[in-house]
Amino acid sequence: MTLNELQGAVDKWINTTGVRYFNELTNTAILMEEVGEVARIMARRYGEQSEKETDKGKDLGDELADVFFVLVCLANQTGVNLTDALEKNLEKKSIRDADRHKNNPKLK
Repeated sequence: MTLNELQGAVDKWINTTGVRYFNELTNTAILMEEVGEVARIMARRYGEQSEKETDKGKDLGDELADVFFVLVCLANQTGVNLTDALEKNLEKKSIRDADRHKNNPKLK
């Protein structure tokens, strides 16, 4: 599925099953909540915090998908074409960071 197809599929889901989009500020708050769930898994499973029994069944992929879903909702609501935006962003990073990481002694 391409990003354009994904944006269309999310829009269709929102307008049928989801009834309507939450407003942009609500979706931003939901995005932060979902990112927090990812952070909890990362801190406990891959970081230094111990993982509670209740956290062990959490699916990182599902939580990342929740983040991505809300991000796509925000893009749809604000008229952002994610394909175009990501292509421009990658071009910007490629120019800006052409030698930056190669010359970073911390990454060697």
